[in-house]
Amino acid sequence: MWNLSAMTRRQDWISLVLAVLLVISPWILGFVDEGRAAWNALICGAIIAGLSITAFTGFREWEEWEEAIALVLGVWVIVAPWVLGFAGSAVASSTHVVLGILVVIASAWEFWQARHRPHSAT
Repeated sequence: MWNLSAMTRRQDWISLVLAVLLVISPWILGFVDEGRAAWNALICGAIIAGLSITAFTGFREWEEWEEAIALVLGVWVIVAPWVLGFAGSAVASSTHVVLGILVVIASAWEFWQARHRPHSAT
């Protein structure tokens, strides 16, 4: 049987790792000079990281909001290259699209599992 708490924790770690990758991607992949792309990666990654960290602290009241906000931010990261006008930069746009898709998948997975928790028999 799956340990739901361990699975959720794993998804929180995955989200945190993806957020850190998003934050450092402008420097690692060389698009730090592309202002909008770099700032978007930095800001969105920092917010997603903050949300992941709050999930570790046990604020379960915020769990639904954390998942929903991370999901929306993941979608934003995917569309940001076209909205913010840096789709012409292959590295910046592909980084945003790939990491955004992965954030959406992790958030959706966590969101789905939170709604399909087995009810305890009392």
